[in-house]
Amino acid sequence: MKKLLLFSFVIVIGFVYIGRLSYMQLFSFSSNRVLDDSAVKAVYDYPERGYIYDRNGNLLVGNQTAYDVMVIPRETKPLDTLEFCGLLGISKSDFLKRLEKARNYSPRLPSVLVAQLSKEDYASLQEKMRKYTGFYIQKRSLRDYKTNSSANVLGYISEVNETDLSTNKYYTAGELIGRTGIEKQYEEFLRGRKGVKFIQKDRFNRAIGPYKEGKLDTLPELGTEIHITIDKALQEYGEKLMVGKRGGIVAIEPKTGEVLTMISGPSYDPALLVGRERSRNYSKLHYDSISRPTWDRSILSEQSPGSPFKALNALVALQEGVITPKTKFTCYNGFYVGKKKTKKLCHCGGGIRNMNSGIFTSCNAYFAGTFRNIYGKYETTDEGMDVWENHMRSFGLGNYLGIDLPTGRPGRIPTKEFYDKWYGDGRWYSPTIISNSIGQGEVAATPLQLANMTAAIANRGYFYTPHLIKRVGGSSAIDPKFTERRYTTIDKEHFEPVIEGMANVYKYGTANRLRIPDITIAGKTGTVENFTRIDGKKVQLTDHSVFVAFAPVENPKIAISVYIEHGYYGARYAGHIASLMIEKYLKGDITRKDLEYRMFNTTLEKEYEKPFSGEPFKINEYVW
Repeated sequence: MKKLLLFSFVIVIGFVYIGRLSYMQLFSFSSNRVLDDSAVKAVYDYPERGYIYDRNGNLLVGNQTAYDVMVIPRETKPLDTLEFCGLLGISKSDFLKRLEKARNYSPRLPSVLVAQLSKEDYASLQEKMRKYTGFYIQKRSLRDYKTNSSANVLGYISEVNETDLSTNKYYTAGELIGRTGIEKQYEEFLRGRKGVKFIQKDRFNRAIGPYKEGKLDTLPELGTEIHITIDKALQEYGEKLMVGKRGGIVAIEPKTGEVLTMISGPSYDPALLVGRERSRNYSKLHYDSISRPTWDRSILSEQSPGSPFKALNALVALQEGVITPKTKFTCYNGFYVGKKKTKKLCHCGGGIRNMNSGIFTSCNAYFAGTFRNIYGKYETTDEGMDVWENHMRSFGLGNYLGIDLPTGRPGRIPTKEFYDKWYGDGRWYSPTIISNSIGQGEVAATPLQLANMTAAIANRGYFYTPHLIKRVGGSSAIDPKFTERRYTTIDKEHFEPVIEGMANVYKYGTANRLRIPDITIAGKTGTVENFTRIDGKKVQLTDHSVFVAFAPVENPKIAISVYIEHGYYGARYAGHIASLMIEKYLKGDITRKDLEYRMFNTTLEKEYEKPFSGEPFKINEYVW
C-alpha cells in the first residue's frame, strides 16, 4: 500500500511539472518576459516615421537614413579607447561619460553611444566595428524637411529622456519621440511600431540563433502618414514677409476652421534640429532671449487686440439692444472720463458718428459711448460685466480654443472678480474700465484668437474649433470636436451692419490704400499702445501694428490676423502683410509687386535694437 502511495505521489508531481513547463512554453512567454532573460538579446528594428503632407498633398516632412552607434555595457571588452574615440569623433572623457550613463540605464540592454552618424561617417566606421566587442551600428530614420518653414507648427523630434522612459513603457533609451508641434501631438500615429528580433545566446554570450525559432519576433510597422491643413506655399510666403519682423500671422478657412497658415516671426529652418548638430543648434535658438525664435508668438503671445476689438463691442451692443446701426455719438477728437474729465484722444477727425463711420474711421469716442450703454442697461456694474464677459467668451476669447497643438495660451477677458480684487467691490464702473471698449485695458488675445474671432464674424455668428489635422492615413475622419459648429451669443442679423462697416474700412477708412483689385475685403486696423517701465517711470515705445480681415466678403474663404510688434499703426505693416497674404491665397499671384518688394525688404531691426533697460509695464498685475 505504501509503495502504491509513493508511486502515485511521484506520478502526480511529474504531471504537475510537465503541465507547468508546457504552460510556460506554450502560453506564458511574452516579449516583455523574454527581456528579463539574460540569455536572450533583443534587437529592435525601427520603422520610418509617418510622412507629413500639407492640405494640397505637398510633402512637408519625409525621412532620411542615419546610424547610431550602440553599446551593451556588459558585453564590452578592453579596447583602444583613443583609436575608437577618434573614429567616433568624440573625446575620451565624453566617451567614458556616455558609457557610464549607458551602464546606469542597463548593463545588458543596448543604449545609444553616438547618435545620428551620417552616411559618410557610417561608411568609414562599419568595417572597423568588428574590432570593438559590445558595440554595433543600428540604422535610424531621421526627419528630412522639404520646406524651410513651419518649424513651430511641425515641431521636432529628439531622444527620449528619463521622464519619458518612466512615464511611457513603450520607449527604451536612445529612441526618438515627438517633442513639440505636430510631431508631439500626433506622436502615436507618426512613430509607427518598432519590430524586434530575439536572439538566443550560449553560455559564452555568443549568438546561436533566433529565440523560439522567431515565434516572438515582430516586423516594424511604418508610421501613419498625416495631412495637415497648412498651405505650404502660403506659409512659406508669409514667413518671407516676416523676415526682420517680430509677431504672428494666423489664417483660417472660416467654413471649416482649418488653419491655413500659422506663422511666428522670427522663425528658423527646422532642418537645424536634425543630425549631430541638433543639440548645439537648439541651445543657440532656445537661449536667444531677444529674438526668441522657438517661442511661438502665434499661440503664445497675449497682447492687447486694439481696435479690431471694437467690432465685438458693436455686436454686443446690438445684441443687447442698447444701440442700433443709426445710433450716433459725437466725437470731440476724443472722449472724457473720470471726475477730472480726463481726455482720451481719438484720431478719427472728430464729428458725429454712426456705427458705420465709427467702424471705418475707428472712432474711439463712438465705442466708448457704446461700451457705456452696454453697462448702463443693467442695475449694477457686476451684472453688466457678467453679460459683457459672456458675449466675449462666446467668440473663443479668454480661454484655450482647443487647437490640436500641445501648447498655447488662453488670452484674457477680465471678470468682475478681477476688478473687485484690484479696485474693491462696488468701487469701479464702466468708465473705470473704459479702455476695454477700444481693445486696450485688460483684454488680451493671441493672434490665433484674433483670427478665430474674425472667422466667427465672417460666418455671421459661428466658428469651428481651429485645427491643423486634415486627414490621418487613408481616413478623412478627425476628432468630432473639429467638425461641430460653435455658436456665439450674437444673433445672425446683427452681423451685417458690422461687416458693412468693416468692408468700408477698405473703401473709405483706415485701410483704403490696401485695396486688392477684384477682391472684396472686410477688415479692421489696430494700433496698440506699447508701454514699458524704465527707472520706475512709465515710458511709451513704438506702437504695435494689428490687422484682421476676411475675404471675399460675400463668400469668405480666408480669415486672417496679423500682429507686428513695434510696427507703428495698423495699416502700415500688419495691414500691408494681410492684404498680400489674402491676394496670394485667393489669386495665387501678386499684382502689387512694389508693395511685395517693400514688405520683403523692409525690416524693423532698428526698432528692436533701440536701447532698452526697462521692465514690462504692469497694469492691474498683468504684463503689457
